[in-house]
Amino acid sequence: MNYDVIVIGAGSMGMAAGYYLSKIGKKTLLLDSYSPPHNKGSHHGDTRIIRYAYGEGEEYVPFILRARELWHDLEKASGKQLFTSTGVLNVGNAASNFIQNIISSAKKYDLPLDVMDASKVQNRWANISLPNDFIGCFEPTSGVLKSEEIIKAYQALAEQNGATILPNSRVRDISIQDEKVTIKTDEQTLHSNALVVSAGAWSGELISMLGLELPLTPVRKTFAWFDANETTYNHSRFPAFAFDTPGGIYYGFPSIDGSGLKVGRHDGGNPIHPDESPIGFGELAEDEGDLAQFMNQYIPDIWQLKYGKTCMYTHTPDDKFIIDLHPKHANVAIAAGFSGHGFKFSSAVGQALSNLIISGNNDVDISQFSIGRFRE
Repeated sequence: MNYDVIVIGAGSMGMAAGYYLSKIGKKTLLLDSYSPPHNKGSHHGDTRIIRYAYGEGEEYVPFILRARELWHDLEKASGKQLFTSTGVLNVGNAASNFIQNIISSAKKYDLPLDVMDASKVQNRWANISLPNDFIGCFEPTSGVLKSEEIIKAYQALAEQNGATILPNSRVRDISIQDEKVTIKTDEQTLHSNALVVSAGAWSGELISMLGLELPLTPVRKTFAWFDANETTYNHSRFPAFAFDTPGGIYYGFPSIDGSGLKVGRHDGGNPIHPDESPIGFGELAEDEGDLAQFMNQYIPDIWQLKYGKTCMYTHTPDDKFIIDLHPKHANVAIAAGFSGHGFKFSSAVGQALSNLIISGNNDVDISQFSIGRFRE
Protein backbone atom coordinates (compact mmCIF):
# COMPACT_ATOMS: atom_id res chain seq x y z
CA MET A 1 0.00 0.00 0.00
CA ASN A 2 1.17 3.54 -0.77
CA TYR A 3 1.06 6.53 1.58
CA ASP A 4 2.02 10.16 1.38
CA VAL A 5 4.00 9.88 4.63
CA ILE A 6 5.00 7.02 6.91
CA VAL A 7 5.94 7.87 10.49
CA ILE A 8 8.12 5.33 12.29
CA GLY A 9 7.62 5.66 16.04
CA ALA A 10 4.15 6.61 17.26
CA GLY A 11 5.21 8.05 20.60
CA SER A 12 5.57 11.63 21.79
CA MET A 13 6.93 13.22 18.62
CA GLY A 14 5.66 10.74 16.07
CA MET A 15 2.03 10.76 17.16
CA ALA A 16 2.06 14.57 17.11
CA ALA A 17 3.61 14.54 13.63
CA GLY A 18 0.98 12.06 12.47
CA TYR A 19 -1.74 14.37 13.71
CA TYR A 20 -0.36 17.45 11.96
CA LEU A 21 0.27 15.62 8.70
CA SER A 22 -3.19 14.07 8.67
CA LYS A 23 -4.75 17.42 9.59
CA ILE A 24 -3.55 18.89 6.28
CA GLY A 25 -4.87 15.93 4.32
CA LYS A 26 -1.78 13.79 3.95
CA LYS A 27 -2.41 10.06 3.76
CA THR A 28 -0.42 9.09 6.83
CA LEU A 29 0.63 5.77 8.35
CA LEU A 30 2.16 5.49 11.81
CA LEU A 31 4.19 2.41 12.72
CA ASP A 32 5.27 1.41 16.22
CA SER A 33 7.00 -1.68 17.56
CA TYR A 34 4.60 -1.66 20.49
CA SER A 35 1.07 -0.40 21.18
CA PRO A 36 1.16 3.27 22.22
CA PRO A 37 0.98 4.59 24.80
CA HIS A 38 3.45 2.07 26.22
CA ASN A 39 6.35 1.82 28.66
CA LYS A 40 9.11 1.36 26.08
CA GLY A 41 9.35 4.98 25.03
CA SER A 42 9.78 8.30 26.76
CA HIS A 43 6.14 9.17 27.41
CA HIS A 44 5.08 6.74 30.15
CA GLY A 45 4.83 7.58 33.83
CA ASP A 46 1.70 9.76 33.51
CA THR A 47 3.20 13.24 33.79
CA ARG A 48 5.85 15.61 32.43
CA ILE A 49 6.87 19.10 33.57
CA ILE A 50 6.50 22.04 31.21
CA ARG A 51 8.50 25.18 31.98
CA TYR A 52 9.18 28.23 29.83
CA ALA A 53 12.08 30.21 31.35
CA TYR A 54 14.44 27.51 30.23
CA GLY A 55 17.46 26.53 32.31
CA GLU A 56 19.03 24.61 29.43
CA GLY A 57 19.35 27.82 27.41
CA GLU A 58 17.27 30.81 26.39
CA GLU A 59 17.50 29.72 22.75
CA TYR A 60 14.85 27.07 23.55
CA VAL A 61 12.24 29.61 24.62
CA PRO A 62 10.61 30.47 21.25
CA PHE A 63 10.17 26.74 20.59
CA ILE A 64 8.63 26.02 24.01
CA LEU A 65 6.29 28.99 23.65
CA ARG A 66 5.08 27.55 20.33
CA ALA A 67 4.61 24.20 22.10
CA ARG A 68 2.50 25.95 24.76
CA GLU A 69 0.20 27.38 22.08
CA LEU A 70 -0.17 23.96 20.51
CA TRP A 71 -0.93 22.27 23.85
CA HIS A 72 -3.80 24.71 24.34
CA ASP A 73 -4.97 23.91 20.81
CA LEU A 74 -4.85 20.18 21.55
CA GLU A 75 -6.97 20.63 24.67
CA LYS A 76 -9.59 22.46 22.62
CA ALA A 77 -9.53 19.97 19.76
CA SER A 78 -9.70 16.90 22.01
CA GLY A 79 -12.01 18.31 24.68
CA LYS A 80 -9.62 16.96 27.33
CA GLN A 81 -7.81 18.67 30.18
CA LEU A 82 -4.17 17.82 29.47
CA PHE A 83 -2.36 20.52 31.49
CA THR A 84 -2.41 20.99 35.26
CA SER A 85 -1.32 24.38 36.54
CA THR A 86 1.00 23.80 39.48
CA GLY A 87 3.73 26.36 38.90
CA VAL A 88 7.32 25.14 38.69
CA LEU A 89 10.00 25.90 41.27
CA ASN A 90 13.54 25.86 39.86
CA VAL A 91 16.24 25.73 42.54
CA GLY A 92 20.03 25.96 42.50
CA ASN A 93 23.08 27.98 43.37
CA ALA A 94 22.55 31.57 42.33
CA ALA A 95 25.63 31.45 40.08
CA SER A 96 24.78 28.18 38.31
CA ASN A 97 24.27 28.20 34.54
CA PHE A 98 20.86 26.58 35.01
CA ILE A 99 19.59 29.36 37.26
CA GLN A 100 21.21 32.15 35.26
CA ASN A 101 19.64 30.84 32.05
CA ILE A 102 16.23 30.84 33.71
CA ILE A 103 16.61 34.43 34.84
CA SER A 104 17.94 35.64 31.48
CA SER A 105 15.20 33.74 29.59
CA ALA A 106 12.51 35.36 31.69
CA LYS A 107 13.95 38.84 31.12
CA LYS A 108 14.45 38.42 27.38
CA TYR A 109 10.99 37.01 26.70
CA ASP A 110 9.09 38.85 29.45
CA LEU A 111 8.07 35.66 31.24
CA PRO A 112 6.59 35.78 34.75
CA LEU A 113 9.22 34.68 37.26
CA ASP A 114 9.43 35.14 41.02
CA VAL A 115 13.08 35.02 42.16
CA MET A 116 13.46 34.26 45.87
CA ASP A 117 16.36 33.72 48.22
CA ALA A 118 16.53 30.51 50.26
CA SER A 119 14.67 31.90 53.24
CA LYS A 120 11.76 33.11 51.11
CA VAL A 121 11.50 29.70 49.41
CA GLN A 122 11.41 28.01 52.81
CA ASN A 123 8.82 30.47 54.13
CA ARG A 124 6.55 29.76 51.18
CA TRP A 125 7.04 25.97 51.19
CA ALA A 126 7.96 25.00 54.74
CA ASN A 127 9.00 21.46 53.84
CA ILE A 128 11.78 22.62 51.52
CA SER A 129 15.25 23.06 53.03
CA LEU A 130 17.94 24.93 51.07
CA PRO A 131 21.55 26.04 51.58
CA ASN A 132 21.93 29.79 52.02
CA ASP A 133 23.61 30.20 48.62
CA PHE A 134 20.64 28.65 46.76
CA ILE A 135 17.82 30.66 45.25
CA GLY A 136 14.44 29.70 43.87
CA CYS A 137 12.92 30.79 40.58
CA PHE A 138 9.18 30.17 40.59
CA GLU A 139 7.27 30.15 37.30
CA PRO A 140 3.59 30.58 38.20
CA THR A 141 2.25 29.80 34.70
CA SER A 142 4.15 26.54 34.26
CA GLY A 143 2.95 23.12 35.34
CA VAL A 144 2.39 19.52 34.38
CA LEU A 145 1.37 17.77 31.16
CA LYS A 146 -0.50 14.45 31.15
CA SER A 147 1.87 12.60 28.86
CA GLU A 148 0.00 9.36 28.22
CA GLU A 149 -3.34 11.14 27.82
CA ILE A 150 -1.67 13.40 25.26
CA ILE A 151 -0.58 10.40 23.18
CA LYS A 152 -4.16 9.09 23.26
CA ALA A 153 -5.57 12.48 22.29
CA TYR A 154 -3.24 12.87 19.31
CA GLN A 155 -3.99 9.31 18.21
CA ALA A 156 -7.76 9.80 18.34
CA LEU A 157 -7.56 13.04 16.37
CA ALA A 158 -5.13 11.62 13.81
CA GLU A 159 -7.43 8.65 13.21
CA GLN A 160 -10.39 11.03 12.85
CA ASN A 161 -8.36 12.76 10.15
CA GLY A 162 -7.88 9.46 8.33
CA ALA A 163 -4.45 8.41 9.61
CA THR A 164 -3.73 4.70 10.03
CA ILE A 165 -1.84 3.39 13.04
CA LEU A 166 -0.20 -0.04 12.97
CA PRO A 167 0.99 -1.06 16.45
CA ASN A 168 3.27 -4.02 17.14
CA SER A 169 4.93 -3.55 13.75
CA ARG A 170 8.73 -3.71 13.98
CA VAL A 171 10.55 -2.14 11.03
CA ARG A 172 13.22 -4.46 9.61
CA ASP A 173 14.44 -2.49 6.61
CA ILE A 174 14.17 0.98 5.07
CA SER A 175 15.30 1.86 1.57
CA ILE A 176 14.92 4.86 -0.72
CA GLN A 177 15.09 4.66 -4.49
CA ASP A 178 14.19 7.55 -6.79
CA GLU A 179 13.03 9.34 -3.62
CA LYS A 180 10.38 6.69 -2.98
CA VAL A 181 10.47 5.10 0.47
CA THR A 182 10.08 1.35 0.98
CA ILE A 183 9.68 -0.08 4.46
CA LYS A 184 9.62 -3.73 5.38
CA THR A 185 8.13 -5.05 8.59
CA ASP A 186 7.79 -8.68 9.63
CA GLU A 187 4.35 -8.80 8.02
CA GLN A 188 4.37 -6.54 4.98
CA THR A 189 6.09 -4.13 2.61
CA LEU A 190 4.92 -0.52 2.64
CA HIS A 191 5.61 2.45 0.35
CA SER A 192 5.44 6.20 0.75
CA ASN A 193 6.58 9.47 -0.74
CA ALA A 194 8.10 10.70 2.53
CA LEU A 195 9.28 9.39 5.88
CA VAL A 196 9.46 10.62 9.47
CA VAL A 197 11.73 8.76 11.91
CA SER A 198 10.91 9.49 15.54
CA ALA A 199 11.56 6.17 17.24
CA GLY A 200 13.18 7.24 20.48
CA ALA A 201 15.98 4.94 21.58
CA TRP A 202 15.67 2.97 18.32
CA SER A 203 16.17 6.01 16.09
CA GLY A 204 19.91 5.49 15.60
CA GLU A 205 19.43 1.93 14.41
CA LEU A 206 16.70 2.93 11.95
CA ILE A 207 18.52 5.98 10.61
CA SER A 208 21.62 3.87 9.97
CA MET A 209 19.55 1.90 7.44
CA LEU A 210 19.63 5.12 5.40
CA GLY A 211 23.40 5.50 5.57
CA LEU A 212 23.48 8.04 8.37
CA GLU A 213 25.18 7.48 11.72
CA LEU A 214 24.14 9.75 14.58
CA PRO A 215 25.76 9.94 18.06
CA LEU A 216 22.79 8.70 20.09
CA THR A 217 23.24 6.97 23.47
CA PRO A 218 20.23 5.39 25.23
CA VAL A 219 20.54 5.19 29.02
CA ARG A 220 18.46 3.55 31.74
CA LYS A 221 16.68 6.03 34.02
CA THR A 222 14.50 5.64 37.09
CA PHE A 223 11.78 7.58 38.87
CA ALA A 224 9.48 6.82 41.77
CA TRP A 225 6.40 7.83 43.73
CA PHE A 226 6.37 8.36 47.49
CA ASP A 227 3.44 8.50 49.90
CA ALA A 228 2.65 12.14 50.55
CA ASN A 229 0.50 14.12 52.94
CA GLU A 230 -2.10 15.67 50.65
CA THR A 231 -2.44 18.70 52.91
CA THR A 232 1.18 19.60 52.16
CA TYR A 233 2.02 18.05 48.79
CA ASN A 234 -1.20 18.20 46.80
CA HIS A 235 -0.79 19.99 43.44
CA SER A 236 -2.94 22.87 44.66
CA ARG A 237 -0.34 23.59 47.37
CA PHE A 238 3.02 22.27 46.20
CA PRO A 239 4.73 22.99 42.86
CA ALA A 240 6.45 20.81 40.33
CA PHE A 241 10.18 21.35 40.71
CA ALA A 242 13.70 21.06 39.29
CA PHE A 243 16.74 21.17 41.59
CA ASP A 244 20.30 21.68 40.33
CA THR A 245 22.38 20.42 43.26
CA PRO A 246 26.04 19.45 43.77
CA GLY A 247 24.86 15.84 44.11
CA GLY A 248 22.87 15.75 40.89
CA ILE A 249 19.95 17.24 38.98
CA TYR A 250 16.53 16.20 40.27
CA TYR A 251 12.97 16.89 39.22
CA GLY A 252 9.61 16.15 40.76
CA PHE A 253 5.86 16.54 40.80
CA PRO A 254 3.35 17.26 43.52
CA SER A 255 0.70 14.70 44.32
CA ILE A 256 -1.89 14.81 41.55
CA ASP A 257 -5.15 12.93 42.13
CA GLY A 258 -3.62 11.30 45.20
CA SER A 259 -0.73 9.77 43.25
CA GLY A 260 1.97 10.76 45.76
CA LEU A 261 5.10 12.83 45.27
CA LYS A 262 6.93 11.77 42.09
CA VAL A 263 10.72 12.25 41.95
CA GLY A 264 13.46 11.37 39.46
CA ARG A 265 17.11 12.08 38.84
CA HIS A 266 17.80 13.77 35.51
CA ASP A 267 21.57 13.32 35.15
CA GLY A 268 23.50 10.06 35.16
CA GLY A 269 22.16 6.70 34.02
CA ASN A 270 23.69 3.52 32.63
CA PRO A 271 23.98 3.00 28.85
CA ILE A 272 21.58 0.35 27.57
CA HIS A 273 20.56 -1.18 24.25
CA PRO A 274 16.86 -0.44 23.73
CA ASP A 275 16.07 -4.10 23.05
CA GLU A 276 17.46 -5.13 26.43
CA SER A 277 15.05 -5.72 29.27
CA PRO A 278 16.14 -2.98 31.67
CA ILE A 279 17.03 -3.88 35.21
CA GLY A 280 13.92 -3.25 37.27
CA PHE A 281 13.60 -0.36 39.68
CA GLY A 282 15.20 -1.19 43.01
CA GLU A 283 17.55 -3.86 41.70
CA LEU A 284 20.36 -1.31 41.87
CA ALA A 285 21.01 0.24 45.27
CA GLU A 286 21.29 3.71 43.82
CA ASP A 287 17.75 3.61 42.40
CA GLU A 288 16.03 4.46 45.66
CA GLY A 289 19.22 5.65 47.35
CA ASP A 290 19.74 8.62 45.00
CA LEU A 291 16.17 9.79 45.42
CA ALA A 292 16.12 9.26 49.19
CA GLN A 293 19.36 11.20 49.62
CA PHE A 294 17.99 14.12 47.65
CA MET A 295 14.66 14.18 49.46
CA ASN A 296 16.18 13.83 52.92
CA GLN A 297 18.41 16.81 52.23
CA TYR A 298 16.12 19.15 50.32
CA ILE A 299 12.53 18.07 51.15
CA PRO A 300 13.01 16.44 54.55
CA ASP A 301 9.96 14.50 55.69
CA ILE A 302 9.06 10.93 56.58
CA TRP A 303 9.04 9.34 53.13
CA GLN A 304 7.72 5.90 52.25
CA LEU A 305 8.33 4.53 48.76
CA LYS A 306 5.16 3.52 46.91
CA TYR A 307 6.72 2.18 43.71
CA GLY A 308 9.28 3.01 41.07
CA LYS A 309 9.66 2.61 37.31
CA THR A 310 12.39 2.67 34.69
CA CYS A 311 12.54 4.51 31.37
CA MET A 312 15.11 5.44 28.75
CA TYR A 313 16.69 8.75 27.83
CA THR A 314 18.42 9.00 24.45
CA HIS A 315 21.30 11.45 24.70
CA THR A 316 23.20 13.44 22.12
CA PRO A 317 26.74 14.60 23.02
CA ASP A 318 25.51 18.15 23.74
CA ASP A 319 22.09 17.09 25.09
CA LYS A 320 20.38 19.16 22.41
CA PHE A 321 17.72 17.67 20.19
CA ILE A 322 18.02 16.52 16.61
CA ILE A 323 15.18 17.83 14.42
CA ASP A 324 16.21 18.00 10.78
CA LEU A 325 15.98 16.58 7.30
CA HIS A 326 18.27 13.74 6.26
CA PRO A 327 21.29 15.38 4.56
CA LYS A 328 20.88 13.21 1.45
CA HIS A 329 17.11 12.70 1.38
CA ALA A 330 14.94 15.81 1.50
CA ASN A 331 11.84 13.65 1.98
CA VAL A 332 13.07 12.16 5.29
CA ALA A 333 12.60 14.12 8.54
CA ILE A 334 14.29 12.99 11.75
CA ALA A 335 13.51 13.71 15.41
CA ALA A 336 15.84 12.08 17.92
CA GLY A 337 18.11 12.53 20.92
CA PHE A 338 15.76 14.39 23.22
CA SER A 339 18.07 13.77 26.18
CA GLY A 340 15.37 13.55 28.83
CA HIS A 341 13.88 17.02 28.36
CA GLY A 342 11.97 16.72 25.10
CA PHE A 343 8.39 15.77 25.91
CA LYS A 344 7.25 19.29 26.76
CA PHE A 345 8.25 20.30 23.21
CA SER A 346 6.60 17.38 21.44
CA SER A 347 3.61 19.32 20.13
CA ALA A 348 5.98 21.80 18.46
CA VAL A 349 8.28 18.99 17.31
CA GLY A 350 5.36 17.23 15.65
CA GLN A 351 4.38 20.41 13.85
CA ALA A 352 8.00 21.03 12.83
CA LEU A 353 8.31 17.52 11.38
CA SER A 354 5.16 18.08 9.35
CA ASN A 355 6.50 21.42 8.13
CA LEU A 356 9.86 19.90 7.18
CA ILE A 357 8.16 17.19 5.13
CA ILE A 358 5.83 19.66 3.38
CA SER A 359 8.13 22.64 2.75
CA GLY A 360 11.61 21.80 4.07
CA ASN A 361 11.37 24.65 6.60
CA ASN A 362 9.82 25.52 9.95
CA ASP A 363 8.46 28.91 10.94
CA VAL A 364 10.11 28.73 14.39
CA ASP A 365 13.90 28.55 14.14
CA ILE A 366 15.17 25.01 14.80
CA SER A 367 18.65 25.45 13.30
CA GLN A 368 20.26 24.69 16.67
CA PHE A 369 18.90 21.13 16.34
CA SER A 370 20.51 20.44 12.97
CA ILE A 371 22.29 17.21 12.09
CA GLY A 372 25.08 19.26 10.59
CA ARG A 373 26.57 20.10 14.00
CA PHE A 374 27.77 16.48 14.23
CA ARG A 375 29.16 16.37 10.69
CA GLU A 376 31.40 19.43 10.65
